[in-house]
Amino acid sequence: MAQSSTMRQRLHAWLSEYAEEATLRWIFRSALAVTIAILASDLASLNGWTVSPDPATAPAEIREDSPALKLPGIVPSILAPLLPGGDKRLVPLPEPDGALAKPMTFELVGGGRLLATGTITPGISQSFAAEAERHGEYIKTVVLNSPGGSVNDALAMGRLIRDRKFATEVEAGKSCVSSCPLVFAGGLDRRAGDKATIGVHQVAAIHSAANGPPRDEMSLAQNISARCQHYLGDMGVSLQVWVRAMETPHDRLFVFKPDELKSLNIVTVAPRPFATKIPSNRPGERRDA
Repeated sequence: MAQSSTMRQRLHAWLSEYAEEATLRWIFRSALAVTIAILASDLASLNGWTVSPDPATAPAEIREDSPALKLPGIVPSILAPLLPGGDKRLVPLPEPDGALAKPMTFELVGGGRLLATGTITPGISQSFAAEAERHGEYIKTVVLNSPGGSVNDALAMGRLIRDRKFATEVEAGKSCVSSCPLVFAGGLDRRAGDKATIGVHQVAAIHSAANGPPRDEMSLAQNISARCQHYLGDMGVSLQVWVRAMETPHDRLFVFKPDELKSLNIVTVAPRPFATKIPSNRPGERRDA
């Protein structure tokens, strides 16, 4: 007790003798701590580590940069350097041009092959259904070359392809990316040519009618994800395909290697050894030169 009392007396004596110095030191340290906190906050904002809510961007739709859609990609992005191949497996999403940038068109050629070329625009599944109804008895294979597009229409096209027992194919050097692999998965038999590109990424955005009622964006994203998983399961494709899609940013593309196409059951038939040119005399078919 005596020792504790002595220490308090010494402290009081020191404060009495150096009161002004102690106060100034305390004020300096407090100001320094506040300054450091403000600088840290500014640095975080400049680097995008924090996000301030902006009422002007109230969601009428799920935007491309919406956190609701990027949640599945956060962990894989952080761990990317630790994964086999790291970011080298991801390539920039190519910008479609020419016929690929236009709404998908359908052309029946020799050998019962229906060429489906272009973007899967909303409603295009109805045009495909009409084409299948008109030439269904002649169509054997749907040949895809597409940058993707509407997920709903891709699912509808894939379901119809399976119902009709059509095969699907991506020819050598052609591409089927984004939502197009959903169409491709519908094929009863699925073939990809040499250097064909088949790739996936996250759903980019879900558009809603202007001034429409508010809706649960996360619920919509999860609903689409669940539908795609059910669909791929029904088509006999590994659900790992959808995992790859959900962990890949919407402005990137995860391209499957030839061995992955087989191991994930994306393709079921070996590529054609060479292109065959079959003369056609079927109604509505184009004769190959």
